[in-house]
Amino acid sequence: MADVVFPGLSTDDPAAEGVVATWFVDDGATVVEGQLIAEVAVDKVDAEVVAPAGGTVRIIVGEGEGARQGSVIGTVG
Repeated sequence: MADVVFPGLSTDDPAAEGVVATWFVDDGATVVEGQLIAEVAVDKVDAEVVAPAGGTVRIIVGEGEGARQGSVIGTVG
């Protein structure tokens, strides 16, 4: 199982909280490694999140919910 991690986007505050803007896949969807699965944002900076491995996605942090940079927002396994 591989963790889907909220990337570090703010160099001013590495522990800053951001938001999961969009999940491009549903919970339980099957993905391939490198597939675009989500978009996150911190302080007006957006980033795409790709699947770290192939498998079934389990969403932990939903759209519009806050998460700290470096935290796990989902899993693929």
